Amino acid sequence: MNWDRIEGNWKQFKGTVKQQWGKLTDDQLDVIAGKRDHLAGKIQETYGVTKDEAEKQLTAWQVRQKEADAKHAK
Repeated sequence: MNWDRIEGNWKQFKGTVKQQWGKLTDDQLDVIAGKRDHLAGKIQETYGVTKDEAEKQLTAWQVRQKEADAKHAK
């Protein structure tokens, strides 16, 4: 699943983002508005991880969303 689709359907994905990174607030997620770089920055800031680790987590989450989308398409 490409990031443009996630950004375009941010309200639908906010719930799964909240499940993955529960320390992020609804207000933060509203400001992020699906922007990958903003989300990566908030993950870094909130969880005290490196940029590379935040990107790694985001990529893994994105793959899981793609897999879940494929399951629902069947």
